[in-house]
Amino acid sequence: MMRKASWFNIASVALGLAFLYMPIVILVIYSFNASRLVTVWAGWSTRWYLELINDRAMLESAWVTLRIAVLSATVATVLGTLAAIALVRFGRFRGRLLFAGMIYAPLVMPEVITGLSLLLLFVAVDINRGFWTVSIAHTTLTMCFVTVVVQSRLLSFDRSLEEAAMNLGCPPWKTFLTITLPLLVSGWMLAFTLSLDDLVIASFTTGPGATTLPIRIYSEIRLGVKPEINAVCTVVIAFVALGIVAASLLGKLQPLEHKRAARVPAAA
Repeated sequence: MMRKASWFNIASVALGLAFLYMPIVILVIYSFNASRLVTVWAGWSTRWYLELINDRAMLESAWVTLRIAVLSATVATVLGTLAAIALVRFGRFRGRLLFAGMIYAPLVMPEVITGLSLLLLFVAVDINRGFWTVSIAHTTLTMCFVTVVVQSRLLSFDRSLEEAAMNLGCPPWKTFLTITLPLLVSGWMLAFTLSLDDLVIASFTTGPGATTLPIRIYSEIRLGVKPEINAVCTVVIAFVALGIVAASLLGKLQPLEHKRAARVPAAA
């Protein structure tokens, strides 16, 4: 029997959501502020989005961040999926506990320690810090998150769906796209978002020509918040929101495909 929510519970949830999302709403609103002073409202305007288009340094940082996020999320998804499959479908093997501990260690390791460790590694092997070192660092950070997400999905995944699809004549690539791929989308999105947002590890491993957007924003707000920063943050929020919506829609397609696959044997 379901109990009705009390006013205290409703108020607690409302205050919690307001605490989390009100700063984002204020940031989006002030990105349309006509005044150069971010604390003074002077009416609605899109002038700072036009200024952002002409801000070459900010756009280059955004492009570097997007490239690093896509590359590191893709590599982390591949490696994390392989690790999750090994943990779920290979049973107990020698060294499994050590392997799982090494996979999960970055989850509880402070980012400062991870960033400093990677910096010392790159210095020891004499690698010039830049785009590739940041990508390697972000892959190391996000792979464990992908492993956790994919592992939880594989534990509840019915492998007979893949077998039924292939037995009914579905090509392997179509089986992967319609049944297996939705398991990986959520992990990729999480890795992409974490890479897009990272500041600490990137600040340790970056170099000339690889200034990410969080580093650029952090370096500029020390001299005062410019309206262009509100505009670029709003664009990032909209981009991530669209990605979340797309991932949610793709996730809803998976149960529909499973139901269709289940109807075909029953009809046969």
